[in-house]
Amino acid sequence: MGSQFLLKAVVFDCDGVLVDTEPLHYRAFQEVLVPLGLGFDYEHYLKHYIGFDDRDAFLEAFRERNRPVDLETLGGLIAAKGNALLGILTAGVPSFPGVRPLVQDLASAGIPLAVASGALRKEVELFLRTLAIEKAFSVIVAADEITRSKPDPETYLVALEHLRREHPSSRLEACRCIAIEDTPAGIQSAREAGLFVVGVTNSFPASTLRDHAHHVVESLADLNGAALDELLRGEEKRRVLSSA
Repeated sequence: MGSQFLLKAVVFDCDGVLVDTEPLHYRAFQEVLVPLGLGFDYEHYLKHYIGFDDRDAFLEAFRERNRPVDLETLGGLIAAKGNALLGILTAGVPSFPGVRPLVQDLASAGIPLAVASGALRKEVELFLRTLAIEKAFSVIVAADEITRSKPDPETYLVALEHLRREHPSSRLEACRCIAIEDTPAGIQSAREAGLFVVGVTNSFPASTLRDHAHHVVESLADLNGAALDELLRGEEKRRVLSSA
């Protein structure tokens, strides 16, 4: 990695950041929930469910209707939703503008990259392969590997732990790593883990994300490695001045 970079790593959320799959996740959930009488509209999904992993999303759907669900049933529902999503994805995986150029620019600069996602690992790996960017990421943390979904910081804390293990010479301090997120829950998760957070307005308006993120952009096409590094340098200067 070039010594000119203050930036030590970038951690991407997946759904809503790398790939435009939130509407597809919603469709897959509804395929499972509607026959159970637990369906809801997309606006309700965006307001209450986005940021949950599958386990917590199903638990919330049952909780909202005051209906119990046992662990065995929950496991079956998660598997059914995963299968429904994979079926939907046979039509293709839509990505957002600027994803591949940003990932390629960071990778060519030697910046370690990770994914910290509430999706299942098999889904994340499929998305990365479809976009032909899987080799750029040394770390994937998915819902299968954590116990508490966003906004809890566990996903990002585990991602940092794995990045440090994969890149022991990089001296990865959380405050010199950037997370890219599209939801308030994801932003809270990353901030509580100590990362600088860039919000992208793929799922929520800038007015919502500005209340949570350090910086907000309309598209990943607005970013490159140098721009992210400059954001981090600006934050470092503010930190130094505030502590003086």
